[in-house]
Amino acid sequence: MSQTSAPVAVHPRERPGSPPGGSEFAPLLRTVKGQGLLDRRHGWYARVMACNALALAGIVTAVVMVGNSWWTVLLAPLLAVFSARTAFIGHDAGHAQITGDKATGRIVGLVHGNLLLGMSYGWWNNKHNRHHANPNHIDKDPDVAADVLVFTGEQAKHRTGFRRRLTRNQAWLFFPLTLLEGVALKIQSFRDLRRQTPGERRVEGALLITHLVAYATLLLTVMSPGKALVFAALHQALFGLHLGMSFAPNHKGMEMPDPDGESWGHLRRQVLTSRNIRGGAVTDWFLGGLNYQIEHHLFPSMPRPHLRLARPLVRAHCRELGIPYTETGLVDSYRQALRHLHEVGEPLRTER
Repeated sequence: MSQTSAPVAVHPRERPGSPPGGSEFAPLLRTVKGQGLLDRRHGWYARVMACNALALAGIVTAVVMVGNSWWTVLLAPLLAVFSARTAFIGHDAGHAQITGDKATGRIVGLVHGNLLLGMSYGWWNNKHNRHHANPNHIDKDPDVAADVLVFTGEQAKHRTGFRRRLTRNQAWLFFPLTLLEGVALKIQSFRDLRRQTPGERRVEGALLITHLVAYATLLLTVMSPGKALVFAALHQALFGLHLGMSFAPNHKGMEMPDPDGESWGHLRRQVLTSRNIRGGAVTDWFLGGLNYQIEHHLFPSMPRPHLRLARPLVRAHCRELGIPYTETGLVDSYRQALRHLHEVGEPLRTER
């Protein structure tokens, strides 16, 4: 059983400062490279993609065979689980974890994102890379921009009307809101087509429409409109919930760099803003390797199966430098994330 560390809350007054000179990250990078942990795992990913494709094909076949029955709706949760697996593959392709060839990686991403999920690979990659460059930075990370949820007291102060009432109770509403995430991702994907170049727009748009038509055709030719609607609603809701459960523990409630002058090197910027989730093979599978969020942020192109191998190296390096390395259980990670959202909304709940 691996040694684990208790979650550490880093407060500004306790925040370790950066060293006067030199790179804290370079020695760790040399060690990781020396152990071959940045080498591609083509065979591993080929097996993962093949198994995922077979699972999706098997679920679709079962939907057709069961036909116009309420029993078919019971397959929606299973499809949601493997839709999330598909999203994880697209995520890894976007980080060049699967292949170093950019064109091949884009094809993998387009197939798993646009075609199989109806979610724009180009939009997601653009947004996600900006997040990786400046995690939890209020001005630069799109994942903490004020939208349905807010993440700082300053953002909360500017809420008005319905959004203000939502912010008061955003911790309680977080998981219910993730039920809408599957549909929201599709809507954002179509909206982003306006940003893309004409060439990108033609390819991505065609694949998004192909997915939408194929999905609707499958359900409406197999089931009555009522059952098809229930199946689609359940599938998309649980898909969104699964993604929310996978991404919520990673950064919510962790350090947020001061936009007016916080200067961290790569190592501190990624470690202090990220949280790992303890667990074994089941946790790794359920969270798509994102439970090793610290290692993933330090080495975005590291293949998923190598993240757990890099973990003890990163922990030891952080311990040597006195940098907090936050790791906790899955349930406690949700508790910490929700506590942060609750605290952000506190002033709005107590106002007169």
